[in-house]
Amino acid sequence: MLKYSKIAGLIVFVFLFAMCNQKSKNEVDNETILKGSIDITVDETVKPIVDDQVAVFEGTYSDAKFTVKPKSEGELINDLLNQKAKVVITTRNLTKEEVAKFEKSKIKPRVTPFATDAIAFISNKGNNDTLIALKTVIDFMQGKPDARIKGLVFDNPNSSTVRYMKELAKVKDIPAKGVFSFKTNDEVIKFVSENDGMIGVVGVNWLSQPSPSMAGVVKKINVLSVKGLNSNQYYSPTQNDLAEEKYPLARDLFIVNCQGYSGLGMGFASFIAGDIGQRIVLKSGLLPVRSPGRKLIIRSQIVKDKE
Repeated sequence: MLKYSKIAGLIVFVFLFAMCNQKSKNEVDNETILKGSIDITVDETVKPIVDDQVAVFEGTYSDAKFTVKPKSEGELINDLLNQKAKVVITTRNLTKEEVAKFEKSKIKPRVTPFATDAIAFISNKGNNDTLIALKTVIDFMQGKPDARIKGLVFDNPNSSTVRYMKELAKVKDIPAKGVFSFKTNDEVIKFVSENDGMIGVVGVNWLSQPSPSMAGVVKKINVLSVKGLNSNQYYSPTQNDLAEEKYPLARDLFIVNCQGYSGLGMGFASFIAGDIGQRIVLKSGLLPVRSPGRKLIIRSQIVKDKE
């Protein structure tokens, strides 16, 4: 009797396994580069540009549906490595160690750069000084007090901005005193707008594309010009200074696709790095990886318009 029970159990297991595989296969079959549904996990510091790209893609291809999930960089990378996320937007490329983990699982991530973003320092409008040296901020991160900074304000302890600044300052942890963190970039902007002497550290995308509810708040802060470690000049996180590689806190944006087949992730990556996607990046205030083309009509003679 026990023998037959084991056999019956095995049959049920095989049946359920086959059904799950069939469901997965059907999902893949129903998805192409231009249709289907997909979750995209996004670094919270660059969510506005991704929202714009998704809106245009869905408007162009009505059979494509995206769910954008903003998370901190730490959460995003963990989800990617644990295969809980298949397509992500990051502010850095994968490390050798991360690529090696994928190779062990026989997964080959497709990494596509599509823009250059920047980390911006912001202050309250009450602060008349709109210049700051990067060394001053790094010293503060290293626990060296500075009268010009009452406090540094970050979005999230696990965010890409915190990781970036910790690497620059060569510190393992952010100081316990004088450093504050919230959950989102909007919360940082609002806090800085209401508190003199605070320096906020945010993704510039949230300043160039504020939501309607934040437009008035953004007007209450200054975006500081920054002097790099090996420079005597101050530069702003503008498209021009990013293009000329003068702004010291620039970073590249990537879409990482681990779907493993020609699905919506591949279609979105092609779109975001293509002509339309790059025009969206240009309009957002960030720097596209390639300049969108412009068509010029050259005439041999001037043709007067008809009156």
